[in-house]
Amino acid sequence: MKTIIENIKQNYKLIIGVLIVGIFFGWLFFHSSDQATVAKHEIEGHEGHDHESEDPTTWTCSMHPQIKQNKPGQCPICAMDLIPLKSMQSDGDDIDPNEISMTESAAKLADIQTMKVAKGIPIKTIHLQGKVQADERNVAELTARYGGRIEQLHVNFTGQNVVKGQKLVTIYSPELVTAQRELLEAISYKETRPSIYLAAKSKLKLWDLTDNQIKSIEEKGEPKLYFDVLSPISGTVSMRHIALGDYIKEGEALFKVIDLTKVWVMFDAYESDLPWIKLNDKVRFTIQSLPGKNFTANITYIDPFIDGTTRVAKVRVELDNSSLQVKPEMFAKGISESKIAANTQKILIPKSAVLWTGKRSVVYVKVPNRETPSFIYREIVLGPEAGSYYVIEDGLQIGEELAVNGVFKIDASAQLMGLPSMMNPDGGMVSTGHNHGDKESNQDHSGHSQTSDNLNHEMFEVGGACEMCKARIEDAALSVNGVEHAEWSTDDHILHLSFDSKKVKITDVHKAIAKAGHDTKMVKANDDVYNALPGCCLYRKEN
Repeated sequence: MKTIIENIKQNYKLIIGVLIVGIFFGWLFFHSSDQATVAKHEIEGHEGHDHESEDPTTWTCSMHPQIKQNKPGQCPICAMDLIPLKSMQSDGDDIDPNEISMTESAAKLADIQTMKVAKGIPIKTIHLQGKVQADERNVAELTARYGGRIEQLHVNFTGQNVVKGQKLVTIYSPELVTAQRELLEAISYKETRPSIYLAAKSKLKLWDLTDNQIKSIEEKGEPKLYFDVLSPISGTVSMRHIALGDYIKEGEALFKVIDLTKVWVMFDAYESDLPWIKLNDKVRFTIQSLPGKNFTANITYIDPFIDGTTRVAKVRVELDNSSLQVKPEMFAKGISESKIAANTQKILIPKSAVLWTGKRSVVYVKVPNRETPSFIYREIVLGPEAGSYYVIEDGLQIGEELAVNGVFKIDASAQLMGLPSMMNPDGGMVSTGHNHGDKESNQDHSGHSQTSDNLNHEMFEVGGACEMCKARIEDAALSVNGVEHAEWSTDDHILHLSFDSKKVKITDVHKAIAKAGHDTKMVKANDDVYNALPGCCLYRKEN
């Protein structure tokens, strides 16, 4: 041990010199390496730098496209994860600025369904309500041809059946007795002055005497005091205006006789059904008072006028009623399956594909060649309804694909993005009730946010029963100043309403509808107004 210590003491200068040289070379080696590494990183970083990455990526919500942020995160409305805006578009394609793009997950969540536009034969099943009426061509109104006194009444109650030529009443008429005497005196001039004879005979004929009655007077040579009024047709007495012993004047009504062996069934056809109805169409119908019996007849007449109150036109079929089981004023229900044009194909689309404002009919057409579902707004011209379909007159081409389900959700996205939409065809941002920091908004000089529209949407139940109710409810709602759109469904009785919230109080709409005779969830219609509605419009359960 002492030897080692002594050696260190003797050679300490050498040891210190070796340590200094080692430290120097170590510092020199590692310092050069660090500079090279830094230089290499700087060179690689400069060569691999993408100037385009400096541009901020816009992140948006697939369900609320109006949300735009410059960093990922969650939608402040629905809490869904935001996605890059460019991922919703297809590279290399010219993007229409009015396109509404959605992700596959958003389209699935909104239950978007599409179909290709095609042609078909439009067929519609028309449901008709009607009543039985007498055939107006088989009605006879008997009036007095001469004045006199009722001596005998052979038909003394309404509803009695008579046959043609049957005695109805016996009349004593002084005027008729005088006319008979003139005829008897004129007989002596029959050969020499026939004109006098013919004039006397014609006078009796004008008073409804038959040739046999006149011949009987001539043969007896004396006037007949009592004359019978005979029924001109076979039928049923529907009115009796006289009683035994009455004095009547010339032209006074005596009886009304109706032949009920043939009757009419008059159905009510709404305006929307008229394009589908034509002469000789078959109608299958039942009569409420004769359950289990089915009738079929052809349409023989379509009323050229629409009733200003009920907004319907009458459609007539004729029915043989030799058994007299069918009686006037019985209710009937009919069905007619009609083609708007035989063997002619038209473009047909489901009603669910159409958004209708009362002024415009809107669909959303799918844009082809997109990686994600994209749709664009388009206005079309509707033809007649064909059951659950519309006939398209203009605006669509065969082979185009359009949304048939979830259309309202697409339109809502378009409104929020300020693109052309159902209620805002010119585009422009609408009020959403939120102001998220990155969303641009127009401001006036006072700093208040300005919007292009104040439309609110609301839906509520309204009592009703038929298409006539639909027209009445929608007209009542639209009569309120500020209501832009009203559509009531006969299936679920829900009214869809779009209105200017600055002009309209929703209670005013409820009151207007109730005033027209229809109950809402807030206001019940007055009973007198309700009871004045047509029979087919009575919707309350107690009726």
